[in-house]
Amino acid sequence: MSKRIVLAIVLLSAVLLISGCQQDQVTAEGPGVLATPAAKTVSAYELAKRLGLKVTDTAVTHITLKNSANTVLIFTHTGAEVFVNAKPIGQVGFIDRTNGTPLFSESLVQMIRSAMRAEGTIGATSTATYPRRLSGRVVIDAGHGGKDPGAKSCLGYYEKTINLQVAKKLAYLLRQRGLTVIMTRDNDTFVELEERAQIANRGNAQLFVSIHADSAARSSARGYTTYVAKSASWSAQKAARGIGQTMSGTGLDNLGVRKADYRVLVRTQCPAVLVELGYLSNYQEARLLRNNTFQNRLAQAIAEGIFDYFD
Repeated sequence: MSKRIVLAIVLLSAVLLISGCQQDQVTAEGPGVLATPAAKTVSAYELAKRLGLKVTDTAVTHITLKNSANTVLIFTHTGAEVFVNAKPIGQVGFIDRTNGTPLFSESLVQMIRSAMRAEGTIGATSTATYPRRLSGRVVIDAGHGGKDPGAKSCLGYYEKTINLQVAKKLAYLLRQRGLTVIMTRDNDTFVELEERAQIANRGNAQLFVSIHADSAARSSARGYTTYVAKSASWSAQKAARGIGQTMSGTGLDNLGVRKADYRVLVRTQCPAVLVELGYLSNYQEARLLRNNTFQNRLAQAIAEGIFDYFD
């Protein structure tokens, strides 16, 4: 081997050695790799502990934290919001699912704390939140029933079951405030659409609210909708807008007030609203709609809209 070839090999080895050292140095000290610490995360239980709350419900889709004055609802999907006492306060942000259990950004602690009420400022019951008793007559219509199952969810259960469960919870909350409630059905029975409207007319109802759940060919469709008749009165539109606004506290997307001449809307003599709770054809919403805690949230949100209507 000539001296020139040996010299070239030695020089090339030196260059590679220097380059390798520089590369290692960049990896160890360069920005965005080791020098930048990962964001601190906390579990739901650690989050609750720091805020003086208790974890009362954990599901795939959401987590609920409570104390005597506050209810915090954290949805655990991308782009989800955090709700404190039914009001959105911001997005949940980064969620680390590396180990299966969701871990949240530590910044949520201060964001939630700033929106919480001090304990003792409000009672735990709805009568403390709304101290004034109301008067009025409301018909709550649980859509479908009996031989008419309604839409079938992507999880296999039927719409009629969800409608009735939410309707019964809603009726209970309304009665707690002093409102007189008539239900078109309180069990798994079939009632003709015309008869549902006649129940409201015979009972001299001041408001008719029909509870349904939606379905679509696209599984990506999601959100809740309030409907009124095409020739709906100002009062009906007011009730629909109010219910739509208070339902935003559930974390579902608000698809707004729409007009459609459903028979239960056009054949009632009082203001009438039909609520589509969410999409049974959407996997995430189908899971939520059959969850007892989330049904309570839906019933409470609709009740708050009705309370505002009668207040």
